[in-house]
Amino acid sequence: MKLLDLEGKAKTIIERYESARAAMLPLLWLVQEHQGFISPEAEAWVGRQIGVSIAHVREAVSFYHLFHTAPVGRRELRVCTSLPCRLRGAGELLERIEQALKIRPGETTGGQEVTLTEVECLCACEMAPMAQLDERFVGPIEGDTVDSLIKDALAEPGRPESTPDPDPYLSTEGPVLSSRFKDPAGVWLEDYLADGGYAGAKKALTSMNPQEVIEEVSHANLRGLGGAGFPTGRKWSFVPKDAKRPKYLVANADEGEPGTFKDRYIMERDPHALLEGLIIAAYAIGSHKAYVYIRGEYFESAYRLQRAIDEARAANWLGKNIQDCGFDLDVVIHRGAGAYICGEETALLTSLEGGKGFPRLKPPFPAISGLFSCPTIVNNVETLACVPFILRHGAQRFAAIGTDTQGGTRLFCVSGHVVRPGVYEAPVTVTLRELIEQHAGGVRDGLKLKAVIPGGISAKILTADEIDVAMDFDSLHKAGSMAGSGGVIVMDQTTCMVEALAAASRFFADESCGQCSPCREGTGWVHRIVSRILEGKGSIQDLNDLLAIAGDMEGKTICVFADAAAWPVQSYIAKFRAEFEEYIRSGKTRSKRAVACPSS
Repeated sequence: MKLLDLEGKAKTIIERYESARAAMLPLLWLVQEHQGFISPEAEAWVGRQIGVSIAHVREAVSFYHLFHTAPVGRRELRVCTSLPCRLRGAGELLERIEQALKIRPGETTGGQEVTLTEVECLCACEMAPMAQLDERFVGPIEGDTVDSLIKDALAEPGRPESTPDPDPYLSTEGPVLSSRFKDPAGVWLEDYLADGGYAGAKKALTSMNPQEVIEEVSHANLRGLGGAGFPTGRKWSFVPKDAKRPKYLVANADEGEPGTFKDRYIMERDPHALLEGLIIAAYAIGSHKAYVYIRGEYFESAYRLQRAIDEARAANWLGKNIQDCGFDLDVVIHRGAGAYICGEETALLTSLEGGKGFPRLKPPFPAISGLFSCPTIVNNVETLACVPFILRHGAQRFAAIGTDTQGGTRLFCVSGHVVRPGVYEAPVTVTLRELIEQHAGGVRDGLKLKAVIPGGISAKILTADEIDVAMDFDSLHKAGSMAGSGGVIVMDQTTCMVEALAAASRFFADESCGQCSPCREGTGWVHRIVSRILEGKGSIQDLNDLLAIAGDMEGKTICVFADAAAWPVQSYIAKFRAEFEEYIRSGKTRSKRAVACPSS
């Protein structure tokens, strides 16, 4: 098949978007799925389809990690070496795979069977150490499973894999989100309806006006669960009611924060909950078009969500005149291509419009001028999935589960040195100690707790003496950290904090979009200094320099990525300075390669 033969599919893709350029990433995915990589000829072809120059296509291809510009092997094996996986032995795993395949990351086996890639977080930390073989997550990879993984990688694509499917611990008791997580195959429309599904959407569409829906969500004290914690109802209220332009709703499914893996389970095991939340939110803000921006590595999530969309459309829960209520809504899945920065809402919108994922200056805020310069609301997947419960059971019940300022439960992701890594639904009043000791079974192997990251890798670290804190946004803020994405990364007494900071600084250096110089230069500078310390060549002055650089990064950039990169530096050194100084004075060393950026 030639590129010319793809033009029918390209036309169908372009028709889903209000702007042809917005089809940039879907067309690049189409090409890569067709020929395995994106050639210069393919870049020119994509440019012609959407009416942009080759330069614009080239900058998009070069920005996103998942696009290949040269042929790769028949299979691609991506090994995650981000902090949660490193805590469970990812460094040793990668070495074993290298020895078995006789290649290094970035190389392909002699027979073109397998390309090995070292990657940052795949957000499957509950099965660490883990990897992704083509589209499939595999983990935990320990013992004999390494040999099985290599055998699978060398087999022809499509061969039934012998490595077992992951079986992490998942909360299934609810009350808000996890009660339909029991079936790994997912809950589909018939069972969702039998469990009261779409009752909240029906109530909103038939007996409430949009303002009443906004007020109900506001009274529930639902806050944004992607990390910012902004009140959801208030955010919806910012959309101008008299706007002449179309209004858009975007679900942020670009889950990329190391330590976080909750949204994936919603989309794979209970996708209709997200769709029902989209219907209610779209009705509340007056939107008739919703996009789900899903991270490119979430292949299975995208397949299952599309199946749910097709089911909902066939049953008239999506499309024209939903359930004869006079409301229209179209939902389109838009796949990202490997860029952590696209989790920031304005970068996500820039990417959705077909460009590099560069954050935008605010104001104007997206609610006034967002996607295609129209009023837009961007909500996290978990946030939207909570909305049907509120409409079904009432704001008071949801609010009563939490605190005075934050209602409901959260899906907490617990990874690292615990007995049972997994997803736990609990009221936001649960303490960090309860999550670790009661829910996740405590620190593994009878070892002592050393430190915890309570809200994803961006959050400031807490020591073992600081975990008697509730997990709501306000309590963690008062404790000097943040609830963030709900990703709890646990470190036991064996953890070297210099190595932990090296892993974190590598992540931020690799994922900075490079738009703002304090972030672009600062993250690289921090990574180089920490790497030098790790190699046994550091000085005590390096610690002071790191703190100074981190301070100069905060509040100086368009988005908060630089702040997020600075916070681990500040908190690790503040809480464990004696360990850093002892490491430097003792002349300890670690492999230089262990902290090299995957892209280097």
